[in-house]
Amino acid sequence: MITLTTENFDEQVLRGGRPVLVDFWAEWCPPCKMIAPILEQMETELGDRLTIGKLNGDDHPEIVARYGVLGFPTLNLYKDGEVVQQIIGAKPKRLMLADLEPHI
Repeated sequence: MITLTTENFDEQVLRGGRPVLVDFWAEWCPPCKMIAPILEQMETELGDRLTIGKLNGDDHPEIVARYGVLGFPTLNLYKDGEVVQQIIGAKPKRLMLADLEPHI
């Protein structure tokens, strides 16, 4: 899992060669902590097709504002530099995979 910042976001996410799932999270957010192990499992299972990155929204508010993220956790799936899927809030793994699968 890659740690995203304002400095590396464009290079890692927008110019990446494969889909990137970005977890917009915050330290104070209990649902963010709930989905962290799920994202780790997904990275292990889908690592050959999908990159997963985490962006601390409190530390990088300009990226949060750029993509209109209003709450945490928000998961944006980027493909070819565009958001192709957004998941808002904590969901079970099977529902997240169902949302993501058509795009990866």
